[in-house]
Amino acid sequence: MICVFCGEKGSGKTKELIRLANEKALTSKGNLVYIDDDSRPSCELKSSIRFISTDDFILKDYKSFYGFLCGILSEDYDIETVFIDGLGNIVKEGLKDAAHLFYNLEELSERYEVDFYININEVEKNVPEFVKKYIA
Repeated sequence: MICVFCGEKGSGKTKELIRLANEKALTSKGNLVYIDDDSRPSCELKSSIRFISTDDFILKDYKSFYGFLCGILSEDYDIETVFIDGLGNIVKEGLKDAAHLFYNLEELSERYEVDFYININEVEKNVPEFVKKYIA
C-alpha cells in the first residue's frame, strides 16, 4: 500500500507522520523505517523505529532514491512500513518526474508486503494525476 499525504509546507504533515509512525510502532510485528532529509524528527520517534537521514547520501534523482530504498529493503527483510517525510526535499526533481518511482514503489509494496507513507509539500489540486490515487 502507498499512502500520500499532501499539503502546504507547515500544514502539520510531519507531525501527523511522526504520530502515525509511533502508533504503528506499538502494534507492528515488523520493522519500521522513517526517512527524512534532516535529523530533526529523530528524537520524536520511538526508539524501535529506524531513522535514516538522507543528508548522508547523494540522492540526485528518483532513480537513485529508488535504489536507496531497495538497498534498505534488501538489508532487512522484516521491514513492514517505510515513512518518507518530504519527498520533494529528499529528491530535488519535480514531482511530475516521479511517475516511475511510484510505479516501482507499488511493485515493491506488493512483492515485499511493505507499506509506504509519503509526505509531499504540495496541495492536492496541484499533484500529478498518477499520485492522486494514493492520496489519503
